[in-house]
Amino acid sequence: MCRVSTYRRTLAAPALVSAALVVAACTPATDGGTGGKKAEPGTALAAVDALAVKGRAPKKGYDRDAFGHGWVDVDRNGCGTRDDILKRDLTGVRYTDGHCKVASGTLTDDPYTGTTVAYVRGRSKVDIDHVVALSDAWQKGAQQWNAETRRRFANDPLNLLAVDAATNRGKSDGDAATWLPPNGAYRCTYVARQVAVKKKYGVWVTEGERDAMKRVLNDCPRQKLP
Repeated sequence: MCRVSTYRRTLAAPALVSAALVVAACTPATDGGTGGKKAEPGTALAAVDALAVKGRAPKKGYDRDAFGHGWVDVDRNGCGTRDDILKRDLTGVRYTDGHCKVASGTLTDDPYTGTTVAYVRGRSKVDIDHVVALSDAWQKGAQQWNAETRRRFANDPLNLLAVDAATNRGKSDGDAATWLPPNGAYRCTYVARQVAVKKKYGVWVTEGERDAMKRVLNDCPRQKLP
């Protein structure tokens, strides 16, 4: 705690101003930038504080196949999860088989860049991104899961977005402390989705990651969890 000794009333006006500035500078910020207000229940900002905070575990042993071999049909609609997400996120979708395998489409207003990206099967500039990267999850709890939980995590539509491929590959396995979408207008939604995924699966956050999440969500304190 910062304390300032009591001064005499006979101080000149400039000195009083200086003393007041010292007191203001020493007042600790305890509300996380929310103006002293508690985050509203049900918001992403409130949910951040419910996430466990721990250090990052070693990446040793991580393998993509630990989360299942490729995409699976988790909702049993006859289509793999990748095609389900393409159908959900693209416009003007065309199929190679009439109903399932997406042949082409357009990613209008890509969440990460705000641009329009064409999708053509086999030479796509669109990736399906794990919003919470598999490697990040592995280092923050997923090592301890069973194979079925990891498979569900990798194929959960909550954790998946069709996005610009080049931007996604620049993200790699970054968390909110190391990577945010270049499209600033999407950052609140992006971080809220990360919080929702981590809350759902019990994936922890590092201290730096938690602070980065709060910095983003303080600009949109009423952002709901998806």
